[in-house]
Amino acid sequence: MRHAKSIVLAAAACAVVAGGAAAGSAGSAGLAAVAASSPGAGSALASVIVQPQVRHLADTRSGPTSTAQCEKSFGVACYEPAQLQRAYDLPALYARGINGKGTTIVIVDSFGSPTIKHDLAVFDRTFRLPAPPSFTVITPAGKLPPWNPNNPDMTGWAGETTLDVEWAHTIAPGANIVLAETPVSETEGVHGFPQIVTAENFVIKHYHADVISQSFSATEETFSSRASVTALRGAEFAAQKAHVTMLAASGDSGAADVRQNGSAYYLFPVTSWSDSDPLVTGIGGTQLHLNAGGNRTAPDNVWNDTYSKATNEFVFGDAGPNPDAGGGGKSVLFGRPSYQNGVRNIVGNARGVPDISMSAACNGAVDTYASYPGTAPGWSQTCGTSEATPLFAGIVALAAQTAGHPLGPINPALYQLSLRGDRGIVPVTSGNNTVTFSQGGHEHTVHGFGARAGYSLAAGVGTVDARLFVPELASLAR
Repeated sequence: MRHAKSIVLAAAACAVVAGGAAAGSAGSAGLAAVAASSPGAGSALASVIVQPQVRHLADTRSGPTSTAQCEKSFGVACYEPAQLQRAYDLPALYARGINGKGTTIVIVDSFGSPTIKHDLAVFDRTFRLPAPPSFTVITPAGKLPPWNPNNPDMTGWAGETTLDVEWAHTIAPGANIVLAETPVSETEGVHGFPQIVTAENFVIKHYHADVISQSFSATEETFSSRASVTALRGAEFAAQKAHVTMLAASGDSGAADVRQNGSAYYLFPVTSWSDSDPLVTGIGGTQLHLNAGGNRTAPDNVWNDTYSKATNEFVFGDAGPNPDAGGGGKSVLFGRPSYQNGVRNIVGNARGVPDISMSAACNGAVDTYASYPGTAPGWSQTCGTSEATPLFAGIVALAAQTAGHPLGPINPALYQLSLRGDRGIVPVTSGNNTVTFSQGGHEHTVHGFGARAGYSLAAGVGTVDARLFVPELASLAR
């Protein structure tokens, strides 16, 4: 399984997920080939590992880094909370008391972070954000193993947890936060999806959740069969019944994605689950272009840093190209849901992802504060669709507050808003998620999908102007 990313400078990026897919042709044939070689869903799940893909800078600093400082030091932009709040037109909502009050954002992460409450408090003091009304950390899938600062799996997930909590709170500072931590242990070969399902079912049953944010996913081809995925969809069905909105990151490798070893990529377009699930809103990535005040200097485009030398040096420590773009494509597990009938010319007979996009570019990363053992306490930058997902979770919380109740699955509303041209949906019409990388001594390019007016397999229906989008979404959910 894969997490969206944080940034690493001159350090190996945390590997993403994977699970026992053999080489094969694209689409259903590739899935069928895997199924034929696997004895059953249980063995397949044992190879689908939950592992963070979040990237973050190796050189932490004593204070947050401004856009000007990032551009001078690294040749890339980075942003602080007030800039993204302004970019998404949030101050007008805050002025009306729309800040997520009375709603609950649930964040699910393996291992969590042992210092997350302290780190959020530092983040809030630095940026003058109010503390959340409540911040509850639970372990409903079992006791966590002892914290090991030398375990990169644990520290990688701690970086992801930090990003998820701090930036969901940035967008909806009045929302309650529930962090559900799961006891995944990669060293014992234990897959993480069943624990995540257990945790999500628990919070759906015992907490008044409005939205669940999932910054992870697994390449569809790594599952042995559709049945092995169906066995894991219990939380999606429970969320639908309880009117809880579920979100998932679409990934950070563009149209490509990783195999079982977490480092080799498929050489044809693939996508991932659970963002491809029809009951889940798949979150893609954009690149913002902002000045110090958070005002746009250019329109948003599809996030793709694959071919940027400065960004590759910033993230990977080499000149690239490396896959560094938002995921998106056509599912081999799910057919086209009815809410995508209006974009059948793009998705064909398949479920298409993403559904909507938010800031994710590494050239445009966000500041985070962390102090968990295994990292130097301080500030670093983070990026990826695991940034975009908690950002959009905050937007959903604002809409739920406006509506006065949880919204449930929102995909039908997103496509309705887009097709009727509501102004809260902002088109993303430039960029693509094609990626190039070296593998096996050869350079490969996986050709992805380009942005266009309306829906695309690179940006979904586009991005949002929250001042307009929040009441539009709330009105459809009434």
